[in-house]
Amino acid sequence: MHIEHIIPLSRGGRSDESNLCLACAWCNSYKWVQTRGFDPETRTEVPLFHPRTQQWHEHFRWSDNGMYIIGLTVIGRATVEALKMNNEFIVPARRHWVEAGWHPPQS
Repeated sequence: MHIEHIIPLSRGGRSDESNLCLACAWCNSYKWVQTRGFDPETRTEVPLFHPRTQQWHEHFRWSDNGMYIIGLTVIGRATVEALKMNNEFIVPARRHWVEAGWHPPQS
């Protein structure tokens, strides 16, 4: 896991607890300096999910097989798309985690 700036330093974010979260290396690398994304369903630009102020389960759910993150809202869908949360590297890893009984998270 990487320590991620929710609002990047280059966009005025700070290095304090309220602006930091843990992110997988892939999500962190795809996020880069983005703070907004496009919802593929409505084609609207919206803010990305903010893990300090929003609840994960309100914006996302796991697919029935536990390998894919599904966006439930415009913010969820835009975040899944922008951070490539179902990329070709992480989905095979999740498959192994599911087989081992480690995934998806129960909380």
